[in-house]
Amino acid sequence: VQLQACGGGLVQAGGSLRLSCAASGRNFNYYDMGWFRQAPGKEREFVAGINWTGELTYYLDSVKGRFTISRDNAKDILYLQMNSLRPEDTAVYYCARLRHYGTSQTFQDESWGQGTLVTVSS
Repeated sequence: VQLQACGGGLVQAGGSLRLSCAASGRNFNYYDMGWFRQAPGKEREFVAGINWTGELTYYLDSVKGRFTISRDNAKDILYLQMNSLRPEDTAVYYCARLRHYGTSQTFQDESWGQGTLVTVSS
């Protein structure tokens, strides 16, 4: 499965953005999926996860209540709705397959793509 994230941009603090992750290839529907982000000078961190049916979700504590992960299996698209954005949310955001729901474990052969840059100004 090849993944490509898009939808990032420059937004003021308190604003909103919706990220999309388009999947190509087979079996997108079989995988639990996650959003990750990497801020300048920091390691990549898990942000949100969703199970393969889209019924179950979990989040990084700092984004709970502000971000919502969802998926459209008919269109092979993963989403991340981000509200009440803060400057500390500034990062490159990536989507990836999760090895297990409830964790941040990804596959060793995952192709992370270029990600999409989110910049939140104060």
